[in-house]
Amino acid sequence: MNSKDSSFQAASEKADRRRLVIHDGRYRLPVEIIEPPVRSTGTTGPMLVFLHEGLGSIAQWRDFPFAVSLAAHLSAVVYERGGYGNADPLDGPRSIRYIHEEALQSLPEVLRQLQIEDAILIGHSDGGSIALIFAALWPQKVRGIITEAAHVFVEDSTLAGIREAVNQYDSTDLPERLLRYHGSNTEAAFRGWSETWLSPAFRDWNIEEYLPGVRCPVLAIQGRDDEYGTPAQVE
Repeated sequence: MNSKDSSFQAASEKADRRRLVIHDGRYRLPVEIIEPPVRSTGTTGPMLVFLHEGLGSIAQWRDFPFAVSLAAHLSAVVYERGGYGNADPLDGPRSIRYIHEEALQSLPEVLRQLQIEDAILIGHSDGGSIALIFAALWPQKVRGIITEAAHVFVEDSTLAGIREAVNQYDSTDLPERLLRYHGSNTEAAFRGWSETWLSPAFRDWNIEEYLPGVRCPVLAIQGRDDEYGTPAQVE
């Protein structure tokens, strides 16, 4: 372990991490709150809020939320949405509007219960889409957004990538690998994600109408070799 790794490990051990469970009106959701060893002085600062991908969980973020929290000297919140990780299981099939529902119903309730009025939203894939919708409707609550491979509309390459993921799920050890993070939620989490996206009714899903309402600075990141999207998502 080099000195940089040692310093990061030491800072991680000094960080205050609190775990709790909140209810968004539909599901019980695990939450982790991270307080870095050194916070910004002179102001409470915005809260970093991490929104995971379509098959994500708190554990799958690994040390990334803490690393960003440490670098920014800001507190962070990471939580699991219904049907993922250790959250309550889904109470039915995922709606075609499940991303909208997370942005319009669940995320506002999470922020209300955690008393967060000033947030920087950091969203991966589905989480990035949720961040954009929320920021358009509650601009006063969002200081900034970072999206990583957010979906704005459905692409053929996205559907091809999901079909390949289904093939991998049915023919490789992918279920066992996801089981480590999602436990008894694994099957419903995967099928809820893949079957919703591959439904003909989802083909016209689009959130471009919300983008003009996003007033805060946005850093939108999209990989050129991402199997679930192309740079057209950020153009």
